[in-house]
Amino acid sequence: MTQAPAATRAARRQHDREIVMLAVPAFGALVAEPLFVMADSAIVGHLGTAQLAGLGVASALLGTAVSVFVFLAYATTAAVARRVGAGDLQAAIRQGMDGIWLALLIGATVIAVVLPSAPALVDLFGASDTAAPFATTYLRISSIGIPAMLIVLAATGVLRGLQNTKTPLYVAVSGFVANGVLNVGLVYGADLGIAGSAWGTVIAQWGMAAVYLVVVVRGARRHGASLSPDAAGIRASAQAGIPLLVRTLSLRAILLIATAVAARLGDADIAAHQIILSLWSLLAFALDAIAIAGQAIIGRYLGADDPAGARAACRRMVQWGIAVGVVLGLLVILSRPLFLPLFTSDPTVKDTALPALIMVALSQPICGVVFVLDGVLMGAGDGPYLAGAMVVTLAVFAPVALLVPALGAGLTALWGAMTLMMTVRMLTLLLRARSGRWVVTGATR
Repeated sequence: MTQAPAATRAARRQHDREIVMLAVPAFGALVAEPLFVMADSAIVGHLGTAQLAGLGVASALLGTAVSVFVFLAYATTAAVARRVGAGDLQAAIRQGMDGIWLALLIGATVIAVVLPSAPALVDLFGASDTAAPFATTYLRISSIGIPAMLIVLAATGVLRGLQNTKTPLYVAVSGFVANGVLNVGLVYGADLGIAGSAWGTVIAQWGMAAVYLVVVVRGARRHGASLSPDAAGIRASAQAGIPLLVRTLSLRAILLIATAVAARLGDADIAAHQIILSLWSLLAFALDAIAIAGQAIIGRYLGADDPAGARAACRRMVQWGIAVGVVLGLLVILSRPLFLPLFTSDPTVKDTALPALIMVALSQPICGVVFVLDGVLMGAGDGPYLAGAMVVTLAVFAPVALLVPALGAGLTALWGAMTLMMTVRMLTLLLRARSGRWVVTGATR
């Protein structure tokens, strides 16, 4: 009678160790990424308001261009982890190289589009006449770093699939430090202004890409994996990424709709919405770290033909997601008197944000389940289902959100719609998780 509970506790401890070992460094790397933009903003902000406004427009464009291709990390993690589980490290790294080559091709295409169209893109985002020249300068120079950023995404996926999240953390922190030093030196020391900030960031990004390439190339040589591009492999990587691209675009559409609705509610509402959205994004990093661990762990179990292990790991990670969500929700409630004054001194904005913050806090356990199961299904290579589920979620969210201003409701109602959106996501993901259809074993799905 005592053996089964003891075995269960041992299995849970093993899952807990794996989750912590992968999730904690992943969280550090995730937090380091937005610090690039924060460092650039702090340095460029001292040049003038027009320069900072130009940086804001260009950063939004660059961020959108890169976030759309985040599937390079997600799809690569799942594919590599499966082959690791199957014990074929040579094929795992070969799969990773296909993802890196795909990143290079996409990066070159994006540069070809952005360089000539930079002024038009800046104008499309509504930059003022004074900010537009700075935004165009920053965008054109920074576009040179887009292939590096995409290589970093793909190579990060390789290392996560190899169950290594520490190296991405070290690279991200080193890149952040290098970016800060280069920006200060080029903006002020070399007196290059906003162009210096762009060049500093580009150099740091290519430095990070170079480090990743060295690590992956060494692994390829160690295990005898080919480094040359393989058309079939690159095509397979692209096909695996298409459903995740649809998922990401649907999620971006949801966030854009939410922001557009908040803007229609009034200045205080959009200001409060931006504050809450920034907090929501920060909380997402903690939950996404568990999801990243899920991608790597689930892929490995399925590759090793261990469906029972995959299901047990899934159950344990869901428990982690709920627990972390509860903790984050409590932190939001307890810290809200300290958090809001950091962003605004306007009492109207504070009063508008406060009830919406409570809504965000209460939704965190739901978010925990969503992020974890998202990671589990990505690790299983279940991209088509994730794409379909997100399109359904968008179809439910859009009319509800658009009704908020029509009914004269406020920001709290909008974040109620956001909570509904996360609830729909949770239900669709729970249905899939419980069906067991995602449990497809083998080195490839």
